[in-house]
Amino acid sequence: MAKRALPEINAGSMADIAFLLLIFFLVTTTMDVDSGINRKLPPWDEEQLQDPPPIKKKNIFTVLVNSRNQLLVEDEYMELEDLREAAKRFLNNNGDGKCDYCTGALRSPTSSDNPGKAIISLQNDRGTSYKMYISVQNELAAAYNELREELAQRRYGKSFDDLDEAAQKEISDAYPQKISEAEPVSLG
Repeated sequence: MAKRALPEINAGSMADIAFLLLIFFLVTTTMDVDSGINRKLPPWDEEQLQDPPPIKKKNIFTVLVNSRNQLLVEDEYMELEDLREAAKRFLNNNGDGKCDYCTGALRSPTSSDNPGKAIISLQNDRGTSYKMYISVQNELAAAYNELREELAQRRYGKSFDDLDEAAQKEISDAYPQKISEAEPVSLG
């Protein structure tokens, strides 16, 4: 009986195939890119730079975060859990009585005139942890979101997200998000 020859696989083009597969996966694979914090900046306006309007001190809600991640809000130490409610009280104050949709019970003459004039000023220390920085940003944004949600429920009986674009703009204009963030410094 004669021995049969075993068929061989031509391995000459294997390197070419491996190279083509490598190129294919490199071209089609997407790489994650760190994008940072998504913030919409106001449009650049030369006229506003030349003659800014005066801002009353009572319309500024000052939030400072030191290097030990402690909050100093309106010259008083505060826990992170209390920041959202304090910001909501400030924004919803209606100190000048011109806000017919504000429900703030305080109506303090030393707090903001109305949501349209209220500004939240945030300043961090250079040593503030990234986690604390993001947590403070989230609490301040959540204060605006909750006020908008409450107003949407009162006016339309719907969630803010379920409203049409015009109604969302109306609610957003009622509580405009004004968070001014200063350059980090060494607060201690």
